[in-house]
Amino acid sequence: MMQVKIGDFTISRDSAPFIVAEAGINHNGEIEKAFEMIRIAKKAGVDAIKFQTFKAEEFVANSDLTFTYKSQGTEITESMMELFKRHEFTRDQWFEIKKKCDELDLLFFSTPQNYSDLKLLLDVGIPAIKIGSDDLINLPLLKDYSTSGLPIILSCGMSNLAEIYEALNVIGTFEEYPTILLLTTSQYPTPTKDVNLLKLTTLSEAFPNLPLGFSDHTSGPLASSLALALGARVFEKHFTINHTLPGPDHWFSEDPANLKIWSDSIKQSYEMLGDRIIRPTKIEEDMKNIARRSIVALCDIKENDLFDSINLGLRRPGNGLPPKILDQIVGKRATKNIKKGNILQFGDFK
Repeated sequence: MMQVKIGDFTISRDSAPFIVAEAGINHNGEIEKAFEMIRIAKKAGVDAIKFQTFKAEEFVANSDLTFTYKSQGTEITESMMELFKRHEFTRDQWFEIKKKCDELDLLFFSTPQNYSDLKLLLDVGIPAIKIGSDDLINLPLLKDYSTSGLPIILSCGMSNLAEIYEALNVIGTFEEYPTILLLTTSQYPTPTKDVNLLKLTTLSEAFPNLPLGFSDHTSGPLASSLALALGARVFEKHFTINHTLPGPDHWFSEDPANLKIWSDSIKQSYEMLGDRIIRPTKIEEDMKNIARRSIVALCDIKENDLFDSINLGLRRPGNGLPPKILDQIVGKRATKNIKKGNILQFGDFK
């Protein structure tokens, strides 16, 4: 079973959840907003915050390419190049963002769009590489990223099983390159009918050694809690400072209060999983004596009386002889006088 080390966290099929707040580009290219998002993520109790690192000219083909999105209640169409240029940070700013994360003891990492972006992030310092669903079939880039030796977290939205296998093969996952695979649906937000959490069981069966996770694009905490029960251990979710901010991702992202609810819900769900051993809890052990039944005299019984279904019954508390031996006592005789309501003991029958 593969174990993946990210910072001080060890992630496997059975590990505690690793929770990532996805800032993405919701900082709107303003470093003070990025700092505020870091503080929000820390307050929400997540383990890490993730951004997106890119240079628009290196991954958008030309300035004529447009993108239509919802923002502040209206539909906006604009140049994709201009949109992403507004959300770039300089090299120095990435170092400042990393420093702020370190100050708050929050893991920092980011999704690079190209190898040049990864080189920058390696200089800044990241514990893992997050690859978005858009680059799952970008095999040359995956191969380049795997030369870093850093763990790779790979989202698999928009893909089929064959494409996922091909990507993992190029990364070197089947030769034990540290990899985590995230179930993803690239719809924002993802409607209930398209979440398909049972895909986690398919991925688990197809790649039995691989730690799994869930990139949650739904609204609310429910999907992640269910995903955890199905084996996911790494979680990420978009969040925003405020839904009313301009930009393509704010309207469907979680606000600060709901980010914390989401994070807390995952942790509570993990605690609820408990362990696989069927045994009473400590409190249940005490409850046995209160809730279970014992063999009890239903009337006054005299010495040498015959025990039968009339003078014996099953009543609380449960700290006497258990119901399973009632049939063995019926037909035997009392060795002494027994008052109504007394719990039978060994030695009371012969």
